[in-house]
Amino acid sequence: MKNRHQRLLTCIMLAALFVTPALVLAQAGVVILTGAQLTRVVPPGFYYSGQSAPTQLRNSAAARFGKDRHVIAGLVDTSGYSADVRASYEGFLIADAPVTIQGSDLGTGAYGFGFTDDGHLNIFDVGGHSVLTVTTEKDTHLRRPRPLMMQTSTNGVRLYSGRNFVNISVK
Repeated sequence: MKNRHQRLLTCIMLAALFVTPALVLAQAGVVILTGAQLTRVVPPGFYYSGQSAPTQLRNSAAARFGKDRHVIAGLVDTSGYSADVRASYEGFLIADAPVTIQGSDLGTGAYGFGFTDDGHLNIFDVGGHSVLTVTTEKDTHLRRPRPLMMQTSTNGVRLYSGRNFVNISVK
């Protein structure tokens, strides 16, 4: 009888050992939002450097990390901005948790961003001051590059501008 209880306890422990990691992975998974989920989280406009610009919803993307953490990015209509602002700012990035972009830390917040022709992503605070610059990677195998999109990756998401991308993960 005692031996039987030990075997039962061992089976329960093994089951818990195998089920727990699966539950943790399910909670920590990354989901790219589409349709109504995407329109619920993407703001209709974004304030940057003294002006508000409308969001281009067709060029917006968002990812949910786990149960309730989001990274949201979108291009905006910068036609009302001066030429020097338009040259560096093309969209917004919102993170409701600290993130890592290409290995560099970025705190929770709302930011402006711009991809450059020489392979960099520049991130600015809403006042237009530089916060972070990282080097992008190029995906030569991407079949249909778009102006802005997200795809899941091994430990987060890739934020693309055409074929150039950066890796983003929630800390």
